[in-house]
Formats: sequence, structure tokens, C-alpha cells
Amino acid sequence: MKKTRYLDHIDLRVPDLKRAQKFYGKLLPALGFTCDRSNRRYGIFYAGGGDKPEAFFAFDQDRRHQPNKTRIAFWAETREEVDRLARLVRKIGGKNLEGPELCRAYSRGYYACFFEDPDGNKLEICCRESPIIAE
Repeated sequence: MKKTRYLDHIDLRVPDLKRAQKFYGKLLPALGFTCDRSNRRYGIFYAGGGDKPEAFFAFDQDRRHQPNKTRIAFWAETREEVDRLARLVRKIGGKNLEGPELCRAYSRGYYACFFEDPDGNKLEICCRESPIIAE
């Protein structure tokens, strides 16, 4: 049986829940996580629609959290979508690290923007125009 999806959810730690809600409350809906079920204890956004349990992105406050080198990458359908989302990231307080740009070291047609959220967590928005084959 072929799997229909490979990730269920992401649960990120952040030192400041209000700051994270402000940032992710604008970014996640633009990425397709349109159902906001956040509350005072945590943020949670579900991907919308469908008759199966939905993937979700959650964040929970841990004042001692320190960002590390772990990076979460979000899928974009086109380079134009990467560009649009990169502009949004900058507008809502994300720190651009690289791109948007072609990342030929990853694979032919890999186009991405690398950034940090306001707490320093590393993220990426990418579009793959061909199968990923690292050399």
C-alpha cells in the first residue's frame, strides 16, 4: 500500500508564544495551514480540507528554548510562490538568511529561501522542479 503522506505534524518550541503567534499567524495560512486552533497555551494550525486527519504545525512556549541548526522546510509549488512567501517573511519580522535563489548543490531546479523566525528557529520555503538527487 502506498502511503498518502509522510509527515503528520511539526511541534516547535519557542521562547515567546505571543511573538510566535504574531509571526506564524501570518505565515502558516499563506502556506496552506488555514485552520487556526490556537489558544493561550499553544499555537496550532491545521492544513485545511479533506476527509482524513490533517497535517498540522504547532508551537509551544519553552522560555529556555535555544534555536539550533535544525531547519524545517515548507513546500512551494512554483518559484513565484517562493518569492511571494519570502517577501511575506521579511514583512512579518523574519530574518532572511539566503535567497530566494537556485540551490544547484541540492539538485537541478531546487529554488529556495532560507530564513529565521523572530526567535531564531531556522526555516526554508522551497520549490523542486526535478527529483532531488544530491551529488
